[in-house]
Amino acid sequence: MRKLLGLAFVTALLAISCALINPSLSSQPPANSQSDVMAELHKGDAPVASPAAKDVDPDSVVTEDITYGTLDGVPFEGYLVKPVDATEPLPGLIVIQEWWGLNENIRTMTRRLAAEGYTALAVDLYDGQVAETPDDAKMLVQAAIGNSDRLTQNVVAAYNYLTNEQQVPTVGSIGWCFGGSWSLNTALALPADLDAAVIYYGGQISTDPSVLEPLQMPIQGHFGSLDSNPSPETVQAFETALNDLDKSSEIYLYEGANHAFANPSGTRYNAEAADLSWQRTVAFLKQYL
Repeated sequence: MRKLLGLAFVTALLAISCALINPSLSSQPPANSQSDVMAELHKGDAPVASPAAKDVDPDSVVTEDITYGTLDGVPFEGYLVKPVDATEPLPGLIVIQEWWGLNENIRTMTRRLAAEGYTALAVDLYDGQVAETPDDAKMLVQAAIGNSDRLTQNVVAAYNYLTNEQQVPTVGSIGWCFGGSWSLNTALALPADLDAAVIYYGGQISTDPSVLEPLQMPIQGHFGSLDSNPSPETVQAFETALNDLDKSSEIYLYEGANHAFANPSGTRYNAEAADLSWQRTVAFLKQYL
């Protein structure tokens, strides 16, 4: 039977520094340095929906804004989506935002994932704030990274909500950009409990074998060959570390694709890479969840 993470475990986590929960965070660049890099990558971008965006039939899913936990009196609020005809518990997904926040693009992706047969919960790492410009996003992501302990508790609360309240049999994580890094961080916070992790161009991925060694779930990663954060060299080092540790992983590097290639609202959208990565993601989740 699946091991459930109860309140006692979460309470214990609160007494531990985030660096101990997630060793990779202790070796990451300062928050302002990370946000500067992301701002440069998204220079000129705007989170505006485009005709390339894909959505599902609204009658095929049930959506709900929920509270899935709380910390220090401040709730964790997110977007829960399930197929409309679900009659029994479905596998769960923790869906993690880009640096813009839990905006319409992420809500659309959450609906698409739910339509594939999942109880999908899009977490909000900005506590209700959404950026409309790169400058706004830079400030929000910098503040979030500076309070990474709360982010860790946020994703752990999402896991507990899915397993305890939604009774899902398995749980995976998926995220893009800032959320791609946090999909890996979720795996590091729940190394023996999470069942699968999908990473889309997460810049802050650890290549340290001692950090990655505890991971027990299969990992899939999607990265662009033109990206600088992470660079192809960092992606190769990440893959090599996972392989040397004999971890189950699928790491893909898309030629001609840049950072944020899967976001149709950005200037770097690459339809071919986005479609292929989506097909691979759906197949991976179906296999392991």
